Amino acid sequence: MKFSYTWLRELVPGLKMDVTTLAQQITMKTAECEGVHDPGAFPGASVAAVARAENSEPDSIIEIDNKSLTNRPDLWGHLGMAREVAAIAGLSVVDPVGELPAAASKGDLSITIEDASLCARFSGQRVENVTVASSPLWMQYRLNSLGVNPINNLVDVTNYVLCELGQPMHAYDADLLGDTIVVRAARKDESILALNGEKYGLGPEDIVIADAHKPVGIAGIIGGNDTAIRPTTKRIVLEAASFPAAQVRKSSSRLKLRTDASMRFEKGQDPENTVRALARAVELLKQISPGSQAGPPIDVYARKSTPPRIQLDIDWAARKLGRKLSTEEVINIFKSLVFGIEQLDPRKLLLTVPSWRATKDISIPEDLVEEIGRMVGYASIVPQAPAVLATPTPRNLEHEHHRAIRAALAGQGFTEVSNYSFISDADAAMFDYSPDKLQQVANPIIAEQKYLRPTLLPGIRRNLADNSRYFADFRLFEIGTAYGKRADGAPVERTHLAAAIYGRETNGANLLEMKRVAQYVAPGCTVVPAKSQGKTMHPERSAHVEVGGQRIGNLYELYPALLDRGRAAILYIDLDALRALPSQRQAYRPLRRFPTSSFDLSIVASAHTLVADLESKLRELAGAGLVSLQFLLIFPLPGDKKSVSFRLTLGADDRTLTAEEVTGTRERVVEGIKAAGYELRE
Repeated sequence: MKFSYTWLRELVPGLKMDVTTLAQQITMKTAECEGVHDPGAFPGASVAAVARAENSEPDSIIEIDNKSLTNRPDLWGHLGMAREVAAIAGLSVVDPVGELPAAASKGDLSITIEDASLCARFSGQRVENVTVASSPLWMQYRLNSLGVNPINNLVDVTNYVLCELGQPMHAYDADLLGDTIVVRAARKDESILALNGEKYGLGPEDIVIADAHKPVGIAGIIGGNDTAIRPTTKRIVLEAASFPAAQVRKSSSRLKLRTDASMRFEKGQDPENTVRALARAVELLKQISPGSQAGPPIDVYARKSTPPRIQLDIDWAARKLGRKLSTEEVINIFKSLVFGIEQLDPRKLLLTVPSWRATKDISIPEDLVEEIGRMVGYASIVPQAPAVLATPTPRNLEHEHHRAIRAALAGQGFTEVSNYSFISDADAAMFDYSPDKLQQVANPIIAEQKYLRPTLLPGIRRNLADNSRYFADFRLFEIGTAYGKRADGAPVERTHLAAAIYGRETNGANLLEMKRVAQYVAPGCTVVPAKSQGKTMHPERSAHVEVGGQRIGNLYELYPALLDRGRAAILYIDLDALRALPSQRQAYRPLRRFPTSSFDLSIVASAHTLVADLESKLRELAGAGLVSLQFLLIFPLPGDKKSVSFRLTLGADDRTLTAEEVTGTRERVVEGIKAAGYELRE
């Protein structure tokens, strides 16, 4: 946003502060200045020529970061910034708007607002006997120095008022417009040819300004070409209105059309400014288009609002700021900011917010404290720790659980990744999700990524594919939210863990390693064969993870078609389901006082025999003396068989087992395994 130093000095008589100092003061108390520069020349006019025309020195431009003005729609015009400068310098502002003529709700121009929610106020005025010509040099120079291209005197007046008062305006050719203006929602499949030469399709979500038959402008954004000012124009209709900020923003984003007007409307405009803008525009037209004659303004105020009145306790404000405040100091600050002031008692005020600060800017006492703080200067506040008892933040057990899992997986050599929460139609099809079962994003960042992810797997698969080009093996995981949909359409959010171990050349051992990781993340879990695999799981290497008989996730090898190279073991767990279960942690047991004895067994079984079934059989046969059962390895054998090796450790809590007891247990286990139909390898 650019501001003319000369213009500000005209609005704040007596301003002696040089432009650099003024820019610094604005940065400290109002908005962030990005620099001061010379506007230079523009086509057809040198700086010297403009200076001679204005009988003044060349101007300086103060450039301010737009983002620091987002909550201050009043500062998107020179008058609003002049009010701030006057408050900073202790001076007064000269209002460029003269006495307002009496407005009427009816006249020779018919204005209708079909729905008050679409337009708070719409003001229009007919001006006769105008002549289209170039604007005076001084006006062209000012507009050009602010980044606005001069067009002709009629259009330039509306842009001049925009830059001065911050109120967007539009001028229609009255003969092309007719006598009727209607503010309404666009009808389905309506379109408009805009002033920029582009044709835009409209819908009920857009607001339009229409004549008796068709749209002549997109409200708050751009006018239509059919009623544009032409060289032959003799009669015009001036318009100034107040449109809802959110709706203008949505239409601007959808149409991919951002203008000087839309940037101001989407911040929230002061409805009181519409008739003021008309009066100022008429005054300027009389100067640059002699002979023009303005009719009475027609004003339709559909939705009036009362500026808020906020009570301020000065002692409370002083505690908030951490600085002593006198009543006189606070009153002077709000007087300089043009607030209405009523003193309730020596330390309490009732403040009426001016209309230009009541557009979602100031509404609560804390906003008033911010006004005091910026005007007294934050440098005047001595940093001091609050003299209040600090209340510890309540423990968030869910976050602690997630942090513990992150730390555990990082310790196991995993790298955490963070993927977008959106997926495309291709991702949904790849993982067999029907679009009607997914939550669709109303305004996607990228057109293709229009669904909320129902699973973390699309992102993990993409990570695997990308990293497999550079690394032969790696581990990664993500903890994130997946979004589902209930039968009634209501959204469901659940936190999941997706972990992957990738190997470009592997024999499947990664799946067993991932099983160990699963038992580490979910103590006490068991792995059972998966009954259905779908498009994601390998048909021969997939299982469900259960805790206490309840399924909490899956353990499997990723379906080979989903990767161009290598193999990946996946652990996918519903962390919300895991947290909801009773704790599976084992009670503390002291270190064993007596030694244990171990022996190994290698069992020959069918290649399709589950290791878990063999473990269950061994525990049953070993009995109460079994301290631990450790799986060692699997060795493939000819004839569709395999050798599975285990280590059994025996012991007692109150004594050392004798050799006869260990031998007896071993023989019982061996006989039981053989009786179950298995062989033992020597």
